[in-house]
Amino acid sequence: MSQSRGPDPEPPPPGRRSWADLGPRLASAMVLIALTATALYVGSYLFAAAVGVAYGGAFREWERMISRTPLAPMGAVMVGLVGLSALLYTALGVLASLATLALACLVALGMGGKNLPWRIGGIVLFGLLIVSVMAMRGEGMAGIWAGIYLGTVIWMTDSAAFFTGRQIGGEKLAPDISPSKTWSGALGGLALGTGAGLVVWVLVTDSPFWIGILLSAAISVLGQAGDLTESAIKRHFRIKDSGDVIPGHGGLMDRLDSLTFGVFLVVMVGGLHSGFGAIAEGLLYW
Repeated sequence: MSQSRGPDPEPPPPGRRSWADLGPRLASAMVLIALTATALYVGSYLFAAAVGVAYGGAFREWERMISRTPLAPMGAVMVGLVGLSALLYTALGVLASLATLALACLVALGMGGKNLPWRIGGIVLFGLLIVSVMAMRGEGMAGIWAGIYLGTVIWMTDSAAFFTGRQIGGEKLAPDISPSKTWSGALGGLALGTGAGLVVWVLVTDSPFWIGILLSAAISVLGQAGDLTESAIKRHFRIKDSGDVIPGHGGLMDRLDSLTFGVFLVVMVGGLHSGFGAIAEGLLYW
């Protein structure tokens, strides 16, 4: 005779996820924001060092991801050259920075192997990001405001997408690329990222309102596109996180991916509007 069982426990509500990682995420975010804001305000070699450490560290994660082995001595040389290119941008200008990145590519060619296209692609990607971020910051106050504007849109987009997606859930945005991302999160990120960017736009510039809306929305969408692009690359190499250096966030690549296309857009818009020697001014003042 079979024994009767009590009712099965109710399954957790669909679309809801654990919030156990919220504390580490918030603490890490506060530290990162403080460090970034300080480096952005001081500028010069401090900002260059911060950019070099961030993107040099991101390339280290890239190298370990594509090789799936501990960092080799020549890999460490490439990481050092990528990071050094930021300092040389401040010390000697963009040509010195590009020459250093070209040297890193030569080291990659010397290593050879089946991962060569990915390795050189990583050097080019992170090198262009370093040059773009340094050019956006420039030397004046406009570079500080441009960095604050860009960072606000990206971070508010990320935060809203994270909280909205976890709380509301719903249909997946790109299940074959990133199963955790939802349309509700994407739309929530777009709404808050655009709104927050517009607030900064109004406070720091008297440029037309509609330009601020268009730029903020475009940066927000591109931020999410950068996140999905990195997710697709990680899925190709069958890894979940690029690293674990940032508690609650993963690796540097996981934290910087949303900036990628947004930085490129800022440089293109600002450079085409006012020249590539005044990118921040061209972005903000119309």
